[in-house]
Amino acid sequence: MGGYLIYFAIIIIIPIWAQFKVKGAYNKYSKVASSSHMTGAEVARRILDANGLYDVTVTEVRGHLTDHYDPRSKAVRLSSGNFHGHSVAAAAIAAHEVGHAIQDAESYSFLRLRHTLVPVANIGSNFSWILIMIGFFAGASGFVLLGILFMAGAVLFQVVTLPVEFNASNRAMDQVVSLGVIRNDEERETKKVLNAAALTYVAAAAVAVLELLRLILIYTGMQRSE
Repeated sequence: MGGYLIYFAIIIIIPIWAQFKVKGAYNKYSKVASSSHMTGAEVARRILDANGLYDVTVTEVRGHLTDHYDPRSKAVRLSSGNFHGHSVAAAAIAAHEVGHAIQDAESYSFLRLRHTLVPVANIGSNFSWILIMIGFFAGASGFVLLGILFMAGAVLFQVVTLPVEFNASNRAMDQVVSLGVIRNDEERETKKVLNAAALTYVAAAAVAVLELLRLILIYTGMQRSE
């Protein structure tokens, strides 16, 4: 029982800690104006144009830290604070999202793989636990195994997301430095924002892998008892 409590404490604490780091870094550096005084929207547009991505639009989206790249409509969507903000944080996040647009234009392999895994991840997220719970209550290990296989697809999506996000951040740093969006003394702050954001994906992947391993162990135990 004690082991399970520690396990559940870990999978709860890891995401909370990651979110705390993100919010802390963002709140701190959203108050630090960048030397270029460019808004996030201007940063995104400048990087897109420098890479010949004139067909990709930059739009404002509601919410807080709801920034993302939409590959279907070819749009970099920035939350209001980052769309209009002149801060180091706004520049970093805008550049990161443009990093995904560049990946899309270059057909970055891990991004293509992640897109391919989207339906698999959706099915895994929606149906894996239903099958696993049926298996537990009915004592049918076959249902548990099927649920684990579905969940493995969702976990694979989380794992593949990691290189996609880290690569986008690396591209973002290269772009803001080479285009003079930030000065050399601002690189450290920009990296802190990007690294903190990456932690959320690392935390999500870590929790997903741990949960998958736990279920595999439970399934193995069921097999032994049959």
